[in-house]
Formats: sequence, structure tokens, C-alpha cells
Amino acid sequence: MHCIVTAGPTYEPLDAVRRLTNFSTGRLGTELARFLTARGHETTLLIGQQASYHGDPHTGKVETFTTTASLRDRLQALARHPADAVFHAAAVSDFGFGQVWRRSPEGELTEVRAGKLSTRQGTLLAELTPTPKIIAELRPWFPGAWLVGWKYEVEGERQSVIQLGARQVAECRTDACVANGPAYGTGFGLVRAGSEATHLPDTRALFAALEELIRERRAASSAGG
Repeated sequence: MHCIVTAGPTYEPLDAVRRLTNFSTGRLGTELARFLTARGHETTLLIGQQASYHGDPHTGKVETFTTTASLRDRLQALARHPADAVFHAAAVSDFGFGQVWRRSPEGELTEVRAGKLSTRQGTLLAELTPTPKIIAELRPWFPGAWLVGWKYEVEGERQSVIQLGARQVAECRTDACVANGPAYGTGFGLVRAGSEATHLPDTRALFAALEELIRERRAASSAGG
């Protein structure tokens, strides 16, 4: 089966030399892609250029992305060919930069534009604008694929993360969501519509469960066709 895995962070530029990003290493998605390849699947890994994890070489196809728009372009290009599953583990930046202003000592604001914003301009105020959610666009691009998103939360508790994962599945028309992060605690929660979340203690169990789901999906499609 052809599986697409996204991993690592996107970034959004402030100017020609500065950017906004996050702490994602890309490790989980990279290891999932390696696992799927080892299990005999045709795998394409989309990895953020700023990912800090560099494990054993991935044996499938690897492409890099930079910004949210760059990742969207890569996925849309891959959507021209059939895919059996898309695992969207990339940590897409929630915000990009809008307008930037310089604040004078008197408190007056003046919009600034430059290839490189100078520190000599004094105090700068930057507007943060939400980036589009790629997870919400996957179903139209990959109508026949098994779609899995991620919900990583720092604050809250396990049940609240599971509820957010279920909401993502319903709103974005995905098939499953992986819940994790400090709010979830140790391990992962595999959330599917209409069923109780399944707790998985480690990445080995998570990867095995994800692969079993896409094999079941493929078997059901073959039987129905």
C-alpha cells in the first residue's frame, strides 16, 4: 500500500532572516515511515526542513517542506496519484506573521516592511495570524485514503485530549486521530469515530495498530469491490 507520512515542523518567516517555528523534532513521523517501509509498504515521507531528528536513513521516498504553504503544495502534488493512507504527524505552525509595526517612544505605531527588520528601529509589534489547518483539507485531496491526524496537547488531562481528537475526526472527516503530549501522559490514544479510544503504551504498539487499521481498510475495500 502507498502511505504518506508528514513529520517535523513548519516555519513562518518574519523577514528574510527570522522565522517562527516550534519544537517538533520529526522523530515520531520519521520512525513511523521507517516502520511502514520495513513492513513492505510504499512510503513517502514529507519531513520539515528544520526537523532535528536524524535517525537511520529512510528507505522510501523523502521530500522536504518549509512553510505551511510548502507542505500544502507537496501534499496536493502527491494527491494526483492514489494513496491508501495519509498519516499527518507534522507539527504545522498555528500562526504566521501579519503586519509589523514600530512603536515610537511616544507610543505611536508605524507599519514597517523590510527584507531584514533592524533592531535600531526599537520596539516592534508583530501581528500573529492563524494558519489554515491542512488536516481539514486532506479529505477532498485524498477521498479514498485512510486519514489519520494528530492532537498534541500540553495543558489539560487525558480525557480532554481524547475529546479534542474526536472533535478533529468529526470536523475534518478523518478516520482516526492520535492523541498524545504532556496533557495525555505516557503513551498514545488512538481515537476513532463511534468507538472508545484505545490506549497504546509506546510507539511500537502505536505503529502496529495504525498498520493493522489500514490493512483492515484495504481488506474491507477489496471484499466490497
